[in-house]
Amino acid sequence: MNRLKVALTLWSILPFYNLTAQVNIEAYKLSVKKTNESIVIDGKLNEPVWGKADKATDFIQFFPTDSLPATSQTEISMTFNDQFLYVAGKCYENSDKKHIIQSLKRDFNWPLNENFGIYFDPFNDFINGFSFGITPAGVQREGLITNGEEVAADWDNKWYSAVDDTGEYWSFEFAIPFKSIRYNPENRNWNVNFLRLDLKNNEISSWTLVPQGFKPSLTFAGQINFEDELPKAGVNISFIPFVTGGVGRNYEEGGQEEYNYDAGFDAKVALSSSLNLDLTYNPDFSQVEVDQQVTNINRFEIFFPERRQFFLENNDLFGTNGLRSSRPFFSRRIGITSNKITVNGTEESVNGQVPIQYGARLSGKIGNNWRIGMLNMLTKENEELGLPKQMYSVAVAQRKIFAKSTIGFIAINKNSLNINLADTSKYHYNSSLFKEKDVPLANDSIYVNNFNTVYGADVNLLSLNNKWSSSFFYHRSISPQGKNDEFASGAVVRYLTRNVQTRVFANAISDEYNAEVGFIRRKDLYLFGTFTNFFFYPDSEKINNHGPTLNVFYYTDMSNNLTDYNTKLGYQVQLLNTAKIIVEAENRYEKLRRDFDPTRTGGTPLLTGDGFKWNTISAGFNTDTRKVFSFEGKATIGGFYNGERVNVSGQLNYRYQPIATIAFRFDYNKIDLPLPYNSAEFWLLGPRIDFTFTDKLFLTTFVQYNEQEDNMNINARFQWRYKPASDLFIVYSDNYFPDGSGVKNRALVMKLNYWLNI
Repeated sequence: MNRLKVALTLWSILPFYNLTAQVNIEAYKLSVKKTNESIVIDGKLNEPVWGKADKATDFIQFFPTDSLPATSQTEISMTFNDQFLYVAGKCYENSDKKHIIQSLKRDFNWPLNENFGIYFDPFNDFINGFSFGITPAGVQREGLITNGEEVAADWDNKWYSAVDDTGEYWSFEFAIPFKSIRYNPENRNWNVNFLRLDLKNNEISSWTLVPQGFKPSLTFAGQINFEDELPKAGVNISFIPFVTGGVGRNYEEGGQEEYNYDAGFDAKVALSSSLNLDLTYNPDFSQVEVDQQVTNINRFEIFFPERRQFFLENNDLFGTNGLRSSRPFFSRRIGITSNKITVNGTEESVNGQVPIQYGARLSGKIGNNWRIGMLNMLTKENEELGLPKQMYSVAVAQRKIFAKSTIGFIAINKNSLNINLADTSKYHYNSSLFKEKDVPLANDSIYVNNFNTVYGADVNLLSLNNKWSSSFFYHRSISPQGKNDEFASGAVVRYLTRNVQTRVFANAISDEYNAEVGFIRRKDLYLFGTFTNFFFYPDSEKINNHGPTLNVFYYTDMSNNLTDYNTKLGYQVQLLNTAKIIVEAENRYEKLRRDFDPTRTGGTPLLTGDGFKWNTISAGFNTDTRKVFSFEGKATIGGFYNGERVNVSGQLNYRYQPIATIAFRFDYNKIDLPLPYNSAEFWLLGPRIDFTFTDKLFLTTFVQYNEQEDNMNINARFQWRYKPASDLFIVYSDNYFPDGSGVKNRALVMKLNYWLNI
């Protein structure tokens, strides 16, 4: 099958796409007037402006029904001046129950905390926007809206708020600096919605009508109409210097205690009200929370999300091209490396941090229809991992088409600097890092390309009512070897209603495609699959919805030879009290494309070309998440390659509201394979304690015992937010052998930053 045939096959899905559906937002409009009054942010709403302001009222339930008036009503008003956008509201109560608030930690977990949030789209593209929320305890949460409905709460910015709880209602005031958001001052009509989660009464309500089965996205927004001229963008520069210091010791290598200190800065420069330049010099990410470990018993690399603040704003512009299994750009490739080496004849992955010297990122809007992004970063040489200095560059342009669809173009380039490729004792060509079928590497060597380039286009189509959406992409890579078939392509079509959610997708990745700064699980494949869920809403006092699920995946290589398939049939029941039950049966086939030990314990491997079929059954459930104690768990039993596997996993949660939350995560695997192959039992245990002494003082302790990796990890992070967006962090980390035979490494780090507006 040639590329033209693949492209025609993918694009043939397009006629099923509906571009004509309409959504009426005229019924929901809120007038916003400018004020000259002084507003004290205390949550009391006693300024005269609030009595005269237009009000958004008559909230409608989204859960447990989607058409009845909210039993806990909400009332919202807005105003503005030359500096701030003000939002005020009253959240009325209909019971004497206590608020359910998990903790006082900023960027709270949305489904586990009562809260109110505003979601607005200053460019009226129904795709991108901002979210600001607060709990009855005054805890803030802000985020960037992407794809019209996803909220990335990792975005951080400075704004002001307060809450006053009278018992009859809790009221709040927001003061959001215009400097903190991107907008077009010529546009006086913004898409907006207001959403309230009243957990104690098990109710979600919004200003506008949102059908069940959909997310409360910008698709279902109303509008705020500014009656007066919005302020023009002025000088807006934020300078965030930091200093770090610490002590550490690597006991495995017999090292001595090493003391270190460093300094650097981040900066944000608003080039316009909609275009922002982010700069970083000598960045330090020691305060970033550690990844949650997993037991890896599959053949491919595990995906871990980006957590570093510099990469998060507008990350959808850079990091969501392609499909999740074939991203051309994955920011964790910068500064966090994973290279393949051989040690004593065994191929292993070596992970490590590569210091970043500097970074610059330009991102935002140009006019109402264009979004652009440019990123440039330089990493330092890492002698331990044998890596030279490397320059990373990314350029993205995205154009709005139709009402809420986009077409985008991306180019990524990675250059290794100042290397001598003739020096084979240090560097070697590797035409396909992260490739499934790599030949064995030379002993103790790391393979480095002197450059790698990827470019391509993505089209995202979305109907106005969110029922239909589709995505198409085609990407190519260029490497020193100059192969002709370095491409990846794919398509996804989604259909969503109250009763049916289905997604059909196809993906093609050539054997020679090489996206070194991307996330590519596997190559030389055609993938076809579908996810389908059905929902029935009974007239019941206990069940919200129930229905069957069907997932199908079918893989071949590019010669159309079957390599894998996976069919999973299940049934799920969603209870009104937030509990959920699901049972599943799975049939699976895998043909190995390289030798593989399923236990990853270094035993006799299953051989390339062998094929295995097996069946499993599983059951999972979670209890009412609103309770002080809650539990979620899943058990799976059945075949596993040429043997059997039992897996039991889950998490026990306890909330001492709102000061502490305790979570205990566990994952147990028992793998039985016939001789001469290894059998194994693995425990993965992860207790975690979060203390939120105040809304500015936090302590998180995370312990992880990973039997597969023979490692015990302790990570404790203390954070004091002594001023808005300014923090002191003290982080302690410890890795040692679980059997008590010794410490691997240990470190204590302090970081202090200060957010200065210029």
